[in-house]
Amino acid sequence: MSNITSPDPSQLQSAKLCDWPVASGWQALVTQFFESPTGVRLLDFLQQRLSAGASIFPPQPLRALDITPLESVRVVILGQDPYHGRRQAEGLAFSVTPGVPLPPSLRNIFKELQRDLGATPPPFPTPGGSLVQWARHGVLLLNTCLTVEEGLPASHAGKGWEVLTDAIIREVSGRTTPVVFMLWGSHAQSKRILIDATRHLVLCANHPSPLSAMRPPVPFIGCGHFSQAKAWREKTTDSQSKIENTVA
Repeated sequence: MSNITSPDPSQLQSAKLCDWPVASGWQALVTQFFESPTGVRLLDFLQQRLSAGASIFPPQPLRALDITPLESVRVVILGQDPYHGRRQAEGLAFSVTPGVPLPPSLRNIFKELQRDLGATPPPFPTPGGSLVQWARHGVLLLNTCLTVEEGLPASHAGKGWEVLTDAIIREVSGRTTPVVFMLWGSHAQSKRILIDATRHLVLCANHPSPLSAMRPPVPFIGCGHFSQAKAWREKTTDSQSKIENTVA
C-alpha cells in the first residue's frame, strides 16, 4: 500500500511564477516585479517556507489577476491578508471557497449589500461565500499581501507582496476608465495616496469585521457604498457613451 499523500489543492504547491497564470493585461507588470530584487527575494522566501513544510494559502496567489483582466476592472475592493484557515482562501479578497461557512466580515458585507440594494445573499452552501462571479464581472478583489501561513495571520506581510499590490493599484488608477475603489478599514485607506481621486470614486468606511463594522467614524453597516458605486458607475458610463457618440 502506498504511503504517498496527495497534495492538498487548498494550499500553495509551487513558488514558480510559471505556475501562477494571470490575464495578459497584467503580465508585463507582474513579470517586471518578479524580475526585480524584491520579487526574486519573495519567490525565494516562499520556496524556503514550502521546503520547510509550511502550509501556505491560497493555492493561486495571483488568482484575482487571472479572473479579472486589467481592462475589465470597474471596482476595486481592497483586503489585507488571505484567510489563514485551511480550505478558506481562494485568492480573492474576502472570498471563501464554496461550501465554507461565511467568515464574519463576509457575512457583514452581504448584510450591507442586502440593506443597501435589497440584494439577496448567495444561498449557502452553494455558492456560499465565493465571490468569483463578482471577479468575473470586473470587481478586482485584491489583498495587499497575497499569501499567508496556516494559523498565522500576517505571517507573510512585509515580504514583498505589498510592492506588487501597490503597483497594481497605481496601474488601475492610471487608466482613463473610471473605477470605484472601496477602502474598508485603516489598512486599505492607507493606500488612498496611490489613487487619483480626481478620476476615480474613492469610498472609505470602517472594516466589515464585527469589531469595527458598527463603530465610528464611518460604520461599515450603513455606509451605502454599493448604491453609491452603482449610481456613480451608471453616471460615468452614460457620460462616456455621450462622449463616444459625439466623437463618432
